[in-house]
Amino acid sequence: MGYGFGYPLFNFYPPLPYLIGQVIRWLGFSFTETVRGLFILSLVFSGVAMYFLSKEFFGRLGGVLSAVFYIWAPYHAVDIYVRGAMNESWALVWFPLIFWSSYKLLSQKNNFKWLVILSLSWFALLTSHNLMVMIFGPFFGVWSIFWLISNKAWRRIPQLLIAGIWALGLAAFFTVPAIAENQFTHINSTITGYYDYKAHFVSVRQLLFSRFWGYGPSVWEAKEDGMSFQIGHFHWILTILILGLLALRFLRERKISIIYFVVIAAIAGGWFVAFLTHFKSVPFWELLKPLQYLQFPWRLLALVIFLFSFAVGVIAVYFNRKWFAIFMVALLTISLVGFNWNYFRPEGGKLGPLNEEEKFSGVAWELQQTAGIYDYLPKSAKIAPNGPRKDIAEFMKGVGEISDVKYGTDWLGFKVRIDSESAILRINVINFPVWRIFVNGEEIKSFTPEEEMWGRMWIEVPRGEKRVVARLFNTPVRIISNTISLVSWCLLFLVIYFKLRERKLRVLQK
Repeated sequence: MGYGFGYPLFNFYPPLPYLIGQVIRWLGFSFTETVRGLFILSLVFSGVAMYFLSKEFFGRLGGVLSAVFYIWAPYHAVDIYVRGAMNESWALVWFPLIFWSSYKLLSQKNNFKWLVILSLSWFALLTSHNLMVMIFGPFFGVWSIFWLISNKAWRRIPQLLIAGIWALGLAAFFTVPAIAENQFTHINSTITGYYDYKAHFVSVRQLLFSRFWGYGPSVWEAKEDGMSFQIGHFHWILTILILGLLALRFLRERKISIIYFVVIAAIAGGWFVAFLTHFKSVPFWELLKPLQYLQFPWRLLALVIFLFSFAVGVIAVYFNRKWFAIFMVALLTISLVGFNWNYFRPEGGKLGPLNEEEKFSGVAWELQQTAGIYDYLPKSAKIAPNGPRKDIAEFMKGVGEISDVKYGTDWLGFKVRIDSESAILRINVINFPVWRIFVNGEEIKSFTPEEEMWGRMWIEVPRGEKRVVARLFNTPVRIISNTISLVSWCLLFLVIYFKLRERKLRVLQK
């Protein structure tokens, strides 16, 4: 990455979708086929997860309707077909799964299974998208408190806490260092300039009325945006109609069921989040400073389509006659898919369709190497490299020869012959905690002079033939976090093993 100079991408970029992708690669698929497969799986699994959540409240028909609305939301197409936002598209899988498993945990007796599922779901979100955790967390908190009160499930609070702690333990190998070691990167560059949230609010027209669809970027002036930021006409219009129907029912019956109350809360929450994408919400952004790391307010549409799609499922249970409910679900499904069909067609990017070889060469490869470099650029570099690396190391002072160069993602090595009294070499890798350098097996200290703009490591080597090896070691935070995750995963497998064994023994005894 970084034109070959390297930067700590997966120390800060959640790895779960790519770990899943590695399984697809092991099956023999190419990189481009793997990417397509991952996006397809994220789309399908998000619908499946939404089906199970909505089915719990609105039955099978409601589950199908919510799943269809979730999958066919315009912003879902933006994530996959326009932005290529792999991590965010997978985050959409875990929203409904977390709601569903936490509801089951707080409302059923057999709660160990749901404790494990909730822990794994939160682990998946933590290792899929950092920012989605931040915006989803408060809604999960409200959801949990509501069911604790409604079900009088105060005894389940320890289990809820255990699920959260367990999830953090499972994800500690990534989450803890990503938070603790942000101080070593130019993190402020992610909220300034182009990434200043104030530059990316959307208009009411873009949210509600526009049918524009494009494959360009979000730009400073809303009227020039190259991509769509619509909630979806069917999505937002139906929420208003649902509120009207529920209001009429309340006026007629003078009471409202808990399911309808949940729907009203979901719709209200969705509209509030939609409001946060508009510039009138600046006071909220100023008050909640961490929100500014979201960079693009329109990212909140991920939460809007989740809440609205869930709420739409209530249509399947509102009508007393089943045949009419089936008719409405079928009509809405066909209408929605037909209305949004054109959003879900892949288009060639600015480089056009690329095969495997073309993707990893030329301009396309340079884009892959440098995209988002300032998001995780180590502070040792004043600016990002502006051209490809030519050699792994080079002489800055002295005379000699470098040979037998070998390197991987977190190590490098080469032989060097120093003909002068000593020499200063520059290793063309950006420094980051903790690179350690060894000359003939003995560790030496590297330095970065003031004039070094790209943060590369310099070393002084005496006369003679030497073997230089550099390797990136774990910091104490990474070591502790890895240990926590290892213990958490071992504990998970052990507990599951003993629970299954216990169940088997009960069956045999019967």
